[in-house]
This record gives sequence, structure tokens and C-alpha cells, in this order.
Amino acid sequence: MVLNIGPQHPATHGVLRLRLTLDGELIKHAEPVIGYMHRGAEKLFEVRDYRQIMVLANRHDWLSAFSNEIGVALTVERMLGMDVPQRATWTRTLLAELNRVLNHLMFAGSYPLELGAITPIFYSFREREELQAVMEEISGGRMHYMFSRVGGLRDDLPAGWLQRVDAAIEAVRRRLPELESLLIGNEILRARTRGIGVLPARTAKAYGVSGPIARASGLDVDLRRDQPYLAYGELFGPGGPGRVVTRTAGDCEARLEVLLEQIHVSLDLAEACVERLRSMPAGPVNVKLPKVLKVPEGTDYFATENPLGFNGYYLVSRGDKTPWRLKLRSASFNNVAVLSEVLEETLVADMVAILGSMFFVVGDIDR
Repeated sequence: MVLNIGPQHPATHGVLRLRLTLDGELIKHAEPVIGYMHRGAEKLFEVRDYRQIMVLANRHDWLSAFSNEIGVALTVERMLGMDVPQRATWTRTLLAELNRVLNHLMFAGSYPLELGAITPIFYSFREREELQAVMEEISGGRMHYMFSRVGGLRDDLPAGWLQRVDAAIEAVRRRLPELESLLIGNEILRARTRGIGVLPARTAKAYGVSGPIARASGLDVDLRRDQPYLAYGELFGPGGPGRVVTRTAGDCEARLEVLLEQIHVSLDLAEACVERLRSMPAGPVNVKLPKVLKVPEGTDYFATENPLGFNGYYLVSRGDKTPWRLKLRSASFNNVAVLSEVLEETLVADMVAILGSMFFVVGDIDR
């Protein structure tokens, strides 16, 4: 029997369709059907100047908006040979890590919901609101921050903002065990996730899977440590708070565990950034740009470690104020492509548990 799941389903963050070929309750073949949310972002990039691209890049993975902005800005800055003020670099790192926590809290709450547990999402959203408040205060946005610019940041930090970030981090850190206690060791969640949807490291590597999903399968890969950008070279260096969280089981439970532990690591990194910013003297947070910003002719590829995995921009410039081509390598595309392998020979009853544990945003697949 051929069964259509979707194109709308409660276990997806967006609109995805799965075409399953079944033998009784066993899935013999799974085909993810994508494209329902395609907006042609890459073509739209080509008719916007480098300042305007930021508002589009913000949106493909709406749970990682600030990280998306950073990728575009860093790519353009590298091609311009531009040095960004240290104060902007450390603030960007802080905001990227707060955004990572917001992303992971969303999945930590919504994944149990997909398995039938409603309570955890209230706890995860309580913590999200704590951090959203400081993100909203500095940027004016709750989802699409639009705070990064080519050359730095839009504005300097508001007075007393670092103290409020510290208080928010402390509050989230103090209450996080309440959310974790609902998930880790929960016998129903364990029964639904342990040994289910195993993704071998070799398969993850072959499909270009990255982020928490790859690390849950034992792939020790993190661009913040392996190809440092922003302030990560120092944070992941000797004596720094940065560390890469991995598991070896590669199942649904391992993917959730990696996500939860990464929240703690990101809070450590954010705390270190606050400390560093507090010790810095007041100074500029951006570079003054010409009225018409043109990128020199050439090509460059720059990838960042977004909350869901590798997010890369391949920029081709012909010396104009708009890119000739800007290709996006999004994390969710590869992370969902591997579903065709992971779902084979599994039960229909386990399909939602596996699908939810792949932690993707459909707009990030379709772009």
C-alpha cells in the first residue's frame, strides 16, 4: 500500500509530504516530497543589494534567524577584506549562541508534543520567553532580528543590557532541570525513542548530514571548533568553555540528548561572551560603508555552524552592488534527505518519532 503523509502533518515544522510504501505496518520505501514552501530565495538574492539580502537570508530557517544573517555578513566581509570591530564580533557570537538556545528549546518542547506529551512545551516556552526578552530588547524583533549588518551590527548595546542577559541566562540555567526531568529517564519517551530510527555514522557522512543529528551518530564535527569564525577560535581554544557534544547510538533518544546538552554548552559560551564584553571599553560596533556597496569580482564560500547544522553561502560576484549568484547550502535539506534511508524497515508507528527527531525547518529545505 502507498500511504501519503502530508503535505501537512503535525510532526513537521512547515509543510512536508512523505510518500510511504508499506508492507502491512512495515515501511519498505520512504520518499520525502519537498518544495511546498519554495520561495526562490536564491533568485531573490540576485536582485537585492548586499544590505537588502539580509532580510531574505533571515527567513529560510526561521528558528535560526540571527545565524542566517551572520553567514551572509561574514561571506561579504571576507570578500571585501573588511575587519569588523572586536566589540561587534563578540556581540555577534553572544547573539548567535542565544539564538542557538532558542532554537534547541523549541525542538526540546515540540518533539515530546509530537510523541503525545503536552507538558514539556510549556516549560520550554517559559525559558524561551526569558531569552526572547533580551533578544527583543537589543534588536526589536522576536523572530527575525535584522540586527546584523555588513561590517558589524545595527546599533550598540542598550544600557544595562549585559546585566539583563546575565540574569536571563542564570534563570534559564536554574530552571532547565525541570524541563530535563520530564524527558531524560521518562520511560514512555525512552520506549518511543531508544533504538528507534538509528542513523549510522557512515550514512550520515554520505548524505552530508550535519549538526546535532550528525553528532548523535558519532560524527565529531563542529565548524565552531574545526573552522573557527567570529570569537569561536578563543572560546573553543585551550581553557575555553566550548566543547563538542556527541553520542554514538545514532537513535532518536541520542539526538534529543545531544540537543539538550548543547543548550548547556551554548549558555556557557554566552556567559563567556558577556564577561568579555563587560571588560571591553566602549567603541564602534560597525564599519562605515560607502553609499553603494560593491563586492570585488570573484567567488567565495563561507559556512557557519547553524543550530541545525552547516549553513553555507557560495557567493559569485561580478563587481556589482548585487551578487551575480548566491547559492545557499542549508542544513535541513541534507538532514531530511537521509529520511529515505532511516525510515526503511521501520514501523509506521515509529515514523513520527523518527521524523520529529531529525530537527528540521521546512523553509530551510525548500528555500
